[in-house]
Amino acid sequence: MPFVKVYVHFVFSTKDRKPFLSDEGLREKVWSHIKEYSRENGIFLDLVNGYSDHCHCLISLGIEQSMSKIMNLLKGESSHWINKNNLCAGKFEWQDEYCAVSVSESIVERVRKYIKHQEYHHHKKSFKEEYDELIRKFGFKEFG
Repeated sequence: MPFVKVYVHFVFSTKDRKPFLSDEGLREKVWSHIKEYSRENGIFLDLVNGYSDHCHCLISLGIEQSMSKIMNLLKGESSHWINKNNLCAGKFEWQDEYCAVSVSESIVERVRKYIKHQEYHHHKKSFKEEYDELIRKFGFKEFG
């Protein structure tokens, strides 16, 4: 049996960065649902949190899992659940794209702290500023 521990920090936003999740109680429901869905479907979700227009997930990929499959499952199922339960005014959608960065075991705790403190962090910086910073910091290039 292989032993694998590959952490990935995922970041994805609501469609057009609309602040669908501006209510703290709603965010907590959505994060709890994503945790439960992950647990039921063999996705090792270490931590989930976010703010009004985006979500951060720290996930350890399983040997048969791909990043795109994990994102399709989490985003698709959670948006379906939000809409089915009429938790938002209007149709809730996640943006198609996402950001995914590998996380070394040596900095997992620092990434957890960063994800846990999203609300505080976004009193200082918008999600757009955070996202643009991630793109620059990790050298992502836009193709298309």
